[in-house]
Amino acid sequence: MREDGFLCIVLHAHLPYVRHPEHEFFLEENWLYEAITETYIPLLDVLERLIHDGIDFRITLSLSPTLVEMFQDHLLRRRYGRHIERLLALTEKELFRTKGDIHFKPVVAMYHQRFKRILHLYEDVYRKDIASAFRRVAATGKIELITTSATHAFLPNLSPYPGAVRAQIAVGAGQHAKTFGRPQGIWLPECGYAPGIDSHLKETGLRFFFIERHGVLHSEPSPKYGAYLPVRCPSEVVAFGRDEESSRQVWSSIEGYPGDFRYRDFYRDIGFDLDIDYLKPYTHPDGIRTFTGLKYYRVTGKTDNKKPYVREKAVKRAETHAHHFYRRRKSQIQRLRDLFGIRPVITATYDAELFGHWWFEGPEWLEALCRLAQQKRNNFRMVSPSEYLNEESGQTVPEICLPSMSSWGDKGYSEVWVNEANDYVYRHLLKAAERMLFLAERFPRSKGLMQRALNQAARELLLAQQSDWTFIMKNRTASGYAKKRLEEHIGRFTRLYESITSRTIPEQWLAEIEDKDRIFKDLDYRVFGRKAED
Repeated sequence: MREDGFLCIVLHAHLPYVRHPEHEFFLEENWLYEAITETYIPLLDVLERLIHDGIDFRITLSLSPTLVEMFQDHLLRRRYGRHIERLLALTEKELFRTKGDIHFKPVVAMYHQRFKRILHLYEDVYRKDIASAFRRVAATGKIELITTSATHAFLPNLSPYPGAVRAQIAVGAGQHAKTFGRPQGIWLPECGYAPGIDSHLKETGLRFFFIERHGVLHSEPSPKYGAYLPVRCPSEVVAFGRDEESSRQVWSSIEGYPGDFRYRDFYRDIGFDLDIDYLKPYTHPDGIRTFTGLKYYRVTGKTDNKKPYVREKAVKRAETHAHHFYRRRKSQIQRLRDLFGIRPVITATYDAELFGHWWFEGPEWLEALCRLAQQKRNNFRMVSPSEYLNEESGQTVPEICLPSMSSWGDKGYSEVWVNEANDYVYRHLLKAAERMLFLAERFPRSKGLMQRALNQAARELLLAQQSDWTFIMKNRTASGYAKKRLEEHIGRFTRLYESITSRTIPEQWLAEIEDKDRIFKDLDYRVFGRKAED
């Protein structure tokens, strides 16, 4: 049966680069360990199960370069193994503490078995190499891996210096090519787009990107079919507009699935409930309270009086929500087909970390949806962007439009990344970008110590440009850490700039920061040059 439309599921996996070899334990490194345990390995497990069962699904997955670098870092691999072993030991202790408790013993037993499986997958199946595991599932053709910019910079705010935007895109695509093969598409960080960025994508050989719905609707000229079909920029790069309806069903705090009362409550964690001396051997040696991942309660409602989590009921509810989402997409596609006479593309985009980390049952929902989409009476087909574009001759030819500046942040533009909490950083970020462009032009053929210093200057600038720092400062979550990281990278860059221009490079200090900030081993500073594409 010829399908009436297409569903394009896009997951964006990203974390900021956090690596602190100078500390035996570092709290913010837990961001990575929690995401591996709750999102990345469970997601791989779901994908492999679907592939094993012969399900013909399609998922597009963006893996940020900073995340991939951390996957491949031997120090962080070792530390993650230690992390999951401590969690397993804690669940064994919890099994004893909750012995005979009919409400909480089953939840603890669930976590115990879960962590045993994750440790087995990580060490015995994936050999501590999560990037390679994603590469293997992508080789089936059912998962399309795409990239994002080098350090997830919010590109519109760098647009005063196009060379800085071009470098972010080129480094991101280059790192992806070395690990997974040449990417066809890119996730623009925070869906941040400004006119001209697509031209840099074209230079890098990228075919498509994703954009917030109003970025498409406010295009020049306005597209006839809104965000329900991709549009082609004047550069020929294709933009897929994010679908509001499918996003709202999953994301919305009011009508979204994760707020269901049967699902696990993210915020209620034994790291804040139990005695700190009891937890200390398994969390942080300094006795700092933090999330453990052991959460025994369900959402219950807007109350502090939470009820115990029942895994079986939660998974059943995830399957029910998958049926609901499936029916809504069928209805939406039929409605658009009848209204416009097109076969619409519903582009449903989400942060990957929503699935498993924030929404514990998210991977089960995704698996159930992929299985439902294969039903014979289904009127849509799951598709990857490259697959859709390769079949374009049989589809509606995309209209040529120039999208407008936009993002998927609060209020839809740049306010999250430039506001009263963080606006002061841009005079430093933009000055550093100007200086890096100057260095690349001034020293185009450096060798030896000078080349090392220039490469490290490029690394420090890229690390300072991470959108996460300004985002965290706006939300005031770990703002002290974000400010410190920004100051450190800008400070190191400035010292490197002064050392390079005066030709007095302190080699021992350079070696120290090369070891500390060792992202992008093969980075060539000339990517910031005017003719870097040559």
